[in-house]
Amino acid sequence: MTTVSFKGVDRQETVKKQRPVNLDLRTISMPATARASILHRVTGVAMFFALIFVIWAWAVSLSSPEGFQAVKDVMTGFIAKFIAWGTITVLAYHIIGGIRHLIMDMGHWEELQSGNNSAKAAIGLWVIVAALAGVWLWF
Repeated sequence: MTTVSFKGVDRQETVKKQRPVNLDLRTISMPATARASILHRVTGVAMFFALIFVIWAWAVSLSSPEGFQAVKDVMTGFIAKFIAWGTITVLAYHIIGGIRHLIMDMGHWEELQSGNNSAKAAIGLWVIVAALAGVWLWF
């Protein structure tokens, strides 16, 4: 312990000199709740960028019959379908995660075990919805 004097008042501070430092992110094990929270934030940012594609498609398709046909032709390509799938999946997880957060705001799933279970369920449901969206778009 060290003693620090500030304006005539002595205060004791605890300073750890030998702190463990782990900068290798691959070795850090995050609980499901942390993964769900980070994924909710990432999908929110991804939705913002996905709006560029969505707004472009809406604007061009509503401009004229030729614009509509041009967007329709673009949407048959693999890259456009992949972007659409990504947009649908990030929107789906953000909605699922948002519903989970709303339920938690009402006082449910706040305990450690139920919070972990709800996070795992949200991620599992999202994987199923993402797979179904892929089937819907490509088949």
